[in-house]
Amino acid sequence: MKILVLYDYPPAPGGLATQGDLLYHGLLQIGVEARAAHLKSDLEKEWYYRWFKPDAVVGVGFWGDFPDIVGHPERFGMRAVPWLLADGYVANYRHELNEMPLILVTADWVRETYVRDGIRGDHMVTLPVGCDTEAFIPRELNDPKVQAMREILGVNPDQLMILTVGGDAASKGAREVMEALARVTQEVPDWRYVCKVWPQPRTAVQNRLDAELAEHLGIADRVSFPTHRVSRSLMPYLIAACDVYAAPSRLEGFGMPQVEAGACGKPVIGIRAMAMLDTLVHGETALLAGVAETIHINEAVLGPESGFEPGHRVIFDPPRVSDYRADVGDIATYLRTLLNDAPLRQRMGEAGRRRVVERFDYRHVARRLVEILSEELGLV
Repeated sequence: MKILVLYDYPPAPGGLATQGDLLYHGLLQIGVEARAAHLKSDLEKEWYYRWFKPDAVVGVGFWGDFPDIVGHPERFGMRAVPWLLADGYVANYRHELNEMPLILVTADWVRETYVRDGIRGDHMVTLPVGCDTEAFIPRELNDPKVQAMREILGVNPDQLMILTVGGDAASKGAREVMEALARVTQEVPDWRYVCKVWPQPRTAVQNRLDAELAEHLGIADRVSFPTHRVSRSLMPYLIAACDVYAAPSRLEGFGMPQVEAGACGKPVIGIRAMAMLDTLVHGETALLAGVAETIHINEAVLGPESGFEPGHRVIFDPPRVSDYRADVGDIATYLRTLLNDAPLRQRMGEAGRRRVVERFDYRHVARRLVEILSEELGLV
């Protein structure tokens, strides 16, 4: 079986690029003849079509990437298989998606979202995102590289570190975590909350708002928002530096950092919704806060990135759930529990590690892809 994988290649540190790169390298690891190309590089894609002659072209993206990961290969007679996450609402390419023989999705919740938006579900198969379980491993806090990370982040040796990673902090539930921390500060050991975010215009705006909230809550001296571009080589040590990974995300199509935290042996605080129901086990590998609020939208403005003319307006009738808010009281309870109980943190971290190795190792995901292509499309 020969497979061409389309994604942001060579990979930037973002989630979709990492998802594609782990699949590509997983296929190579298990002996599949595979190649990789950038999803928007028509010249390179056509070059591979002509000489490599792949049996399947697996494209990583969301529904708006349909022209690049499905439309282009199909024009050249290739068998395209999109591997999609959810991005709020499927506003375009519904007819084309319904005509596909096979669609891969990152979580059962993603399938539910697509079905909600008019995509038939009988041709969708869940393929979770892989994790490099050789890079993301448990490490002692006295490991020199982990110590250096904590020092850079301003975490004292006797402090407990709570970590959230995202493009911005609020979308990963950091504002709810801050409100919860303000409630339990006097009931838990000394702590520091680190929100590692990505430098971009919207993050700069959100950082100011989040810092203002921390100030209002009286915890500004314990919260930081390091805003840097980093490589994937750093991420295992960033996660290893924390004691608890907290990300009760407002919208999550898979939750790669939560899975990576499990691989590093860290307990996770999440939300009892979306893809975290697939990736985390409440009370075993994570503590999942209830949903306190669902946010609905009545309309959205889309443009060329979604296959529309600029300023295209989409009306939702009935209104669509766009994102969630975790219960702050639950988060406070879970922080109080985890920060006061080191053996519990250890047990949950060990359980998280076992689960990730068994279910989400990138080579296991690659094998599962080959099985799906064989079972669903008859490829050998």
